[in-house]
Amino acid sequence: MDRFDAMLAFARVVEAGSFTKAADTLHMSKTTVTQLVQQLEARLRVKLLNRTTRKVNLTADGAVYYERVVRLLSDLDDAETGLSSAAALPRGRLRVDVPSPLARTLLIPALPQFHARYPDIQIDMGVSDRMVDVIGEKVDCVVRGGELLDQSLMARKVADLQLGVYAAPAYLQRLGRPAHPRELEDSAHRVVGFVWARTGKTLPYSMRKGDEHIHMQGRYVLAVDDGNAYLTAGIAGLGILWLPAYMAKEALANGQLLPLFEDWQMEPMPLYIAYPPNRHVSLKLRVFIDWVVELMAQHAPVS
Repeated sequence: MDRFDAMLAFARVVEAGSFTKAADTLHMSKTTVTQLVQQLEARLRVKLLNRTTRKVNLTADGAVYYERVVRLLSDLDDAETGLSSAAALPRGRLRVDVPSPLARTLLIPALPQFHARYPDIQIDMGVSDRMVDVIGEKVDCVVRGGELLDQSLMARKVADLQLGVYAAPAYLQRLGRPAHPRELEDSAHRVVGFVWARTGKTLPYSMRKGDEHIHMQGRYVLAVDDGNAYLTAGIAGLGILWLPAYMAKEALANGQLLPLFEDWQMEPMPLYIAYPPNRHVSLKLRVFIDWVVELMAQHAPVS
């Protein structure tokens, strides 16, 4: 038994959920994949998988072993691609987590260019605005807006997101256009609240005009914890929004949103890539980070 082939077969079965699908991805017969996993179980003297006619599930021992195998296979990929002869072709799996609006608007539309450049990198992308335990969940990197609170992580600033205030035409027709941000605090006007994962609360926004500096929060009838839902709520007329320019661009172009308080300034929101504090950053992670930096330089360069 080739231990590497057996571990790879086991990992693919877990990820594909069946021996047949795993065999297809490995370009092996189902019989060969089955035999490799059986030989691995015999060598380890533990049952790794529970098999039924419909699905394959990990046993408790299998779950522990799978986590170690995935890390081992990833390290092996890194070792091979780190050689000068292979350095031009990074490969392997990347686990990343990115905010939902950034994924929908910028990252996923641009991924065909990334995969044309690096065809052997496989990306597992979590799309969320939640707090991610980078180390505990074995995520290679996260992309997040705002200041990073976890000082144990390594981080690279990739953009400064310019912020603006927006409302739907239907909202302004119903309630009128506010002349001053303070009107959002003491009138019939409403905002859409955004609940930040790191605090579980909606936070105020700082705005400045000349010598006047205010912190605005406003009152809401709806608060959400997802960026795409936040944008959709504003377009639906449920309240006024504070948005990064890249998120507002499409809705502004098609008339779904209109800008407010254009003579007021807001501090840009930093955007970071954060990753575990390993001494060695794998080549596949390094080229992904560089690609995100390159992409964001086109849309929201660092000041």
